Amino acid sequence: MKDLKNKVALITGASKGIGEAIALTLAAHGAKVVVNSRKQDEIDKVANMIREAGGECLALAGNAGDVATCKSLIDQTVAHYGGLDILVNNAAANPAFGPAVDTPEWAYDKIMTVNVKAPFELAKYAYPFLKQRGGGSVINMSSIAGDTPDPGLGMYSVSKAALNMLTKVLAKEWGPDNIRVNAICPGLIKTKFSQAIWQDETMLKRFMKQVPLGRMGTVEEIAALALFLSSDVSGYCTGTLFYADGGTVI
Repeated sequence: MKDLKNKVALITGASKGIGEAIALTLAAHGAKVVVNSRKQDEIDKVANMIREAGGECLALAGNAGDVATCKSLIDQTVAHYGGLDILVNNAAANPAFGPAVDTPEWAYDKIMTVNVKAPFELAKYAYPFLKQRGGGSVINMSSIAGDTPDPGLGMYSVSKAALNMLTKVLAKEWGPDNIRVNAICPGLIKTKFSQAIWQDETMLKRFMKQVPLGRMGTVEEIAALALFLSSDVSGYCTGTLFYADGGTVI
């Protein structure tokens, strides 16, 4: 039921962490995968792992925060594999930490461009190709910060709240074309992106008090949810925010 054979998936921010895990998981279930990140050598490593395991993978370097790159990623994917079925908007940025009032203009612009504008542009360029295939799945990687503001991550939280609404807007508009749009909202996952929290024992203990399951999540658990949303078993799911946070927002 989770067979993705002949499906084509594009994953941004796929050189490590959640994006890498999603790429490996979708490929393991038969998808032809296109991995993207800013540095070619990093995504080449992921692509090689997929190929060594018998999968198909194309590695395309580029900044997903650039509109021209967004269009190029979609065009190159379609040119190489003949179509597109799954888009995973995983690339994200958060160059500022501290009170929202201290966020410099350049940091605000980068956060909103990478976390909101890029997913929109990628989805927009992908739309005609997904429609051409008779439907598809767009997965936006959001965060529980889009529901409950994270201390010190004010504008990041704002961007994820905007991404959540973008998910619902596109799901409503594209439903008639059988294009499903959903978002995954992870809590604390052990990645390089969150290491400032889990490497600080005091901070980690304080955070764990808010988590009913009492532990961090793994990238494999998020990848499994992405697999579900990529496959036909989630065919009646669209416009939904899927929380994977150990119960943090309860």
